[in-house]
Amino acid sequence: MTLSSFPQRAPFLKRETVRQIAVLRVIRSLKGGAQNLNLSLTAEQLVSFGTYFSALREAGVRSGVISARDRERIVSRHFLESLAFGSELAQAGLLSGRVIDVGSGGGLPGLSLRIAWPQIEMTLLEASAKKAAFLEILLADLSLPLCEVAVGRAEDVGRDSRYRETYHLAVARAVAPLRVLLELALPFVEVNGYLAALKGSRAAAEIDAAGPALAELQASVEDVRSLPKSAGVSMSVVVIRKKAATPDRFPRRAGIPAKRPLR
Repeated sequence: MTLSSFPQRAPFLKRETVRQIAVLRVIRSLKGGAQNLNLSLTAEQLVSFGTYFSALREAGVRSGVISARDRERIVSRHFLESLAFGSELAQAGLLSGRVIDVGSGGGLPGLSLRIAWPQIEMTLLEASAKKAAFLEILLADLSLPLCEVAVGRAEDVGRDSRYRETYHLAVARAVAPLRVLLELALPFVEVNGYLAALKGSRAAAEIDAAGPALAELQASVEDVRSLPKSAGVSMSVVVIRKKAATPDRFPRRAGIPAKRPLR
């Protein structure tokens, strides 16, 4: 009997056995999806993703890090999209040194990037204490070195000398419109470092609207890359280069960047 011959819900199986079968299916699906992206994940990395999957599926909705709908598409909607994002960043030579995931939520994309590219040092920044607690427990289960959780709003943490202008790269997915995200994320990035934002169909419009913020924060659009078709989604990676130190007045106090975007 093969794994695929098991029914999706087998009432005669114990819950733990069903969970293990689900994880094995995820590992197989993820391995194939990664190969379509020309990525080769080790057995250890696949096991880590299996642990991650179980945490998201069992506690993700309760912790508010994913929706109930997303429980059924964790691999496609979250893992493979994050890996495709990382693949584009790796091809551009950006995945190195210290990286911060701004508005990490359930660790997406930051934790997926850290599992797949172990050479980077990752900080998962999350404002919600409940979501941050989920991440802390998950990191303990994964025993990942060079990965930490920072709790707080970007506007506040971005003024902390332990984090301000100490990262080569900031990444963000579904956090805020680009003109707002620039003020939230660029204070973390060192001069000549980068912000990479995953954007949907409105990427071009968001770039146009972000012109004043780019000028005020002394940054420029370096590249716009499309995720490969094998990712199964139509998304763009907007790469911003930071050209000079962030002025001391930024970021403004909590909530102001979203209420009064730079214009």
